[in-house]
Formats: sequence, C-alpha cells, structure tokens
Amino acid sequence: MEKVLVVCVGNICRSPVGERVLQKMAPGLSVSSAGIAALEGHAADETAERVARDNDISLAGHAGRQFTFDLGSQADLILVMEKGHKAHITRKFPELSGKTMLFDQWAKAEDIPDPFKRLQDFHEAVFDRIFAAASAWAKKLTPKGATK
Repeated sequence: MEKVLVVCVGNICRSPVGERVLQKMAPGLSVSSAGIAALEGHAADETAERVARDNDISLAGHAGRQFTFDLGSQADLILVMEKGHKAHITRKFPELSGKTMLFDQWAKAEDIPDPFKRLQDFHEAVFDRIFAAASAWAKKLTPKGATK
C-alpha cells in the first residue's frame, strides 16, 4: 500500500485535512485528496485551515480537485468521508469499489459530517474525528513503529 486518496464533496474541508493528517502520521505513504463535486482550484476553507493550523497541520498550497476515474485507479486505497461518497464512487466507477472504504472505518465506522459553512467548534469536532480515524489508518497502513 503506497498511494492513498482521501475523498469528500468539495475537497476544501474534510479531505484536505484528512490528507495532511494521514500524511503526517504515515510519512511513508503518498496521500492526496479530491472531491466528488470539487470546488476545483479553491484553497482550503479558512476555518478548516485555522483549526488544522491550531493542531500543527498545514493546509498550505492545497487546491481543490475533482475526483476522476484516473485518480481513483492510481490509488491503492480510496478513503471517503461518508457512506454516500462510497455509494457514489461505486455507482459511477464499479471497478473502484473494492478499494474504497470509509475514512472512519477503524474508529467508529460512521460518516464524518461536513463542516462547510459551520462554526469553528463544529470544525474542531470534525478535526478530532478525522485525527482519530487517521490514527487508526496509520496503524493499519504502516509497519509497526513507523507512525509518528
């Protein structure tokens, strides 16, 4: 497992945070992100960026990009924020269904809610969920003792 793609809707809140947190926890992986209805070219959401920065995660340089079959097929694992995202990808690209899983698969196995246009404390709660889920994935995807 080398390439992980993190997916949400707009690719400006959850998936960039998930990408950067997982990359920090599992530096041996190549982690990127995309959205199923991406705000292409947009920087990360200001509140998401502030919350990430407060937790020592940088979203600098992020630009939203659209999920495509090519992006998905290049990834070894596609991690989605909601069950509906998995259903969307599976319906549109059935060949990718076997490598598409919930980002929160090993923590609560629940959807991680979208904080877009929500208050900072909602973003903070979402960050905590993403952090916990990324920690669980980092343990599964990296050799023992290799996570930060």
